Amino acid sequence: MTLSALLIAGYGIGTLAAPVLRSPFLRDLFENMPNAIAIHISGGIVAIVIGAFQVNSRLRSRFLPAHRWLGRLYVAAVFIGGVTGLVLAFESFGGLVTHFGFGLMAVCWLGTTCAAYYAIRQGDINSHRAWMLRSYALTLAALTLRIYLPLSQVAGIGFEPAYQAISWLCWVPNLLVVEWIVLSRRPQLADVV
Repeated sequence: MTLSALLIAGYGIGTLAAPVLRSPFLRDLFENMPNAIAIHISGGIVAIVIGAFQVNSRLRSRFLPAHRWLGRLYVAAVFIGGVTGLVLAFESFGGLVTHFGFGLMAVCWLGTTCAAYYAIRQGDINSHRAWMLRSYALTLAALTLRIYLPLSQVAGIGFEPAYQAISWLCWVPNLLVVEWIVLSRRPQLADVV
């Protein structure tokens, strides 16, 4: 997961630094909403990289002060990426289906991250962990989107119907898998406290 997160972050850095690396779709976004897309990608890069290290329990326990500061940076990055993601959702390609898919993802990303931050401020470590896993599952939508898009093209699915489906498939299954993990661990988490 960490390697995949770093690869996606590298791709994001490449699209910001080298316009020649941008797909026609990304070029269009940069032409129409340059600030929003650049800010969204920047927030996403920071969130995906930090999150990959934050969920590592060995690193977290060994470097708790760093975990706390990186957590604050993660929250800020999600806020930046989520708000601009919501703005971009209203202009997304593919009509209402993608507007709602990406818009709801942005709202959930912001909501789960706020819930995680609130839980840790209340001293509820178990709830904080569960909400952070949900938040990071949504952060990883950047990864799953970039898996599904080329696969849909290889499968011969037209870009618009594929993109409409992927606006939901890039995050809903991630969230369902993490929810299953959280629910299956709930008795174990309660025993820790």
